[in-house]
Amino acid sequence: MLINFVRAVILYIVVLITTRLMGKRELGQLQPYEVVISIMIANLATIPMSDIGVPIVSGLVPIMGLLTMHLIISLLNLKSTKLRRLLCGKPNIIINKGKIDEEAMEKERFDLSELEERLREKDVFDIGDVDYAILETNGEVSVILKPEKQQPTIEDLNLKPEFRGISYNLILDGVVIYKNLKLINKSEIWLKEQIEKFNLKEKDVLIATMNEKGEFFCQGKERVK
Repeated sequence: MLINFVRAVILYIVVLITTRLMGKRELGQLQPYEVVISIMIANLATIPMSDIGVPIVSGLVPIMGLLTMHLIISLLNLKSTKLRRLLCGKPNIIINKGKIDEEAMEKERFDLSELEERLREKDVFDIGDVDYAILETNGEVSVILKPEKQQPTIEDLNLKPEFRGISYNLILDGVVIYKNLKLINKSEIWLKEQIEKFNLKEKDVLIATMNEKGEFFCQGKERVK
């Protein structure tokens, strides 16, 4: 039992590191070759994890091989448009100027029910509002609404929004983030003065942030330890 536990931990760490090295993508954003590699890695890790008769190296070596293949293919994809098109395919317009392209839908094996489902995921509940819909290589659908159905932008309204910048976490769950304090050129004394205005101590703060406009936000813990 202990051997199985240790082997599972080792394989978990290796697969986790391998996945991390493959890049930050959500499952729905994976390209076809990335999906294949992910499935193969999962299968390779399962065999030595469940069967102690199989040397753990028998799982680790192929996983490293697949990682190497992934890195090589990713590099080649950056260098060659033709190879990327071969491995990943190309985006396909399935709604063109408000009209559903039946030929493109059939080619992609995409039915109307699935199209409507994907549109609802984009908060589009009326297919008649769509000017263009593009099926991306990762299976996502990009949508451009008809001009009269689009939400007006700040530029359209001739408004000039105030710049707020990013927000820096200064305290998280009672722990001061000194790196961010340094980034905004503030001291811990200044931070204590700010949270005292909320009648709180550092250890009692759930979260405290400040944006580049200088707006300070602070919330205390409901359950103070």
